[in-house]
Amino acid sequence: MKLFSPIRTAIVGFGSVAEKMHAPLIDVCPDLDLAAVVERNSNRCEQKYPKVQTYRSLESLLEQDGADLIVITTPNEFHFPMAKMALNAGKHVVVDKPVTIYSHEAEELQQLAKDKNLICSVFHNRRFDGDFLTLQEILKQDLLGRIVYLESHFDRFRPQVSENWREKEVPGNGITYDLGSHLIDQVVLAFGAPKSIFADIRKQRTHAVADDYFDITLDYGDKKARVTAGVLVNAPTPKFLLLGEKGSYQKFGLDVQEAAFKANIRPEGNDWGVEPEERWGNLYLENESRVYPTLKGDYRIFYQNVADAILKEKELLVQVPQTISVLKLIEASFKSSKENRPILREEGLW
Repeated sequence: MKLFSPIRTAIVGFGSVAEKMHAPLIDVCPDLDLAAVVERNSNRCEQKYPKVQTYRSLESLLEQDGADLIVITTPNEFHFPMAKMALNAGKHVVVDKPVTIYSHEAEELQQLAKDKNLICSVFHNRRFDGDFLTLQEILKQDLLGRIVYLESHFDRFRPQVSENWREKEVPGNGITYDLGSHLIDQVVLAFGAPKSIFADIRKQRTHAVADDYFDITLDYGDKKARVTAGVLVNAPTPKFLLLGEKGSYQKFGLDVQEAAFKANIRPEGNDWGVEPEERWGNLYLENESRVYPTLKGDYRIFYQNVADAILKEKELLVQVPQTISVLKLIEASFKSSKENRPILREEGLW
């Protein structure tokens, strides 16, 4: 079926991430029309977007043919059955990361989308963080020479366990499936699949039932990457630390887009995603040290690319096979942490 711009788009689930991030990004994309939402108990989306049609279930939305692109932002345990249902109904799909809980489920979605000639992508928005784009540029320009080490943090201070589903006893909960999927995805995008992986995954807070800390090392032989996140970090830690034979790059602070979304700033204009100079990172070379400008981050790229893939058959920037690789590394990380040993690529888990 040939679709025309703008593509009727529906969001399934309207929690904080959908409200603060997905909906505004869809709303400002010229080739997408936020036409429908699935909310079980309320009509909050309609209050912000009066033209939106609210449905109480995905089944009802599909039965009434309310959209052509389905964006699934529900808790992780519902990603697979809902994405499968939408694809079987002939709809294009975007799933919030980490796509599914288990890699074999993601493989089934990939095959289903392929068989039906439909677009299926995953919202790995942090590929479009300004600091990560900057790190990729430093690697591309070979500014640090042969790389030996990358350290990537996503630390916060949230000492109280919240009522968010990610911190409850439900499938796919915890910080590793959440932030871990972002950080591992970035490393694999930069360096490819590792030779081995070693992980320490813990529950650090009192009364925590979901993992709230991880420290994962991806070993490449000639270099290693360490990704870590915790919620009991109340001191500055570098977002990125990149070490090479010619010098180092160090960057503090998170990408500015998330804070802008939380402040209800619409993702519009040329200054969207621009980081102030005082937050730029630093290059430490053998004979000089200098500030290195952070490239502009832009999550809008993701949804425009999805629209272009549907309308113009352009290549997806975030493809399900890539996210399957990340899921398999997460599965290997949990195995590594449980067994307290490195997991080797030869073991066939990724």
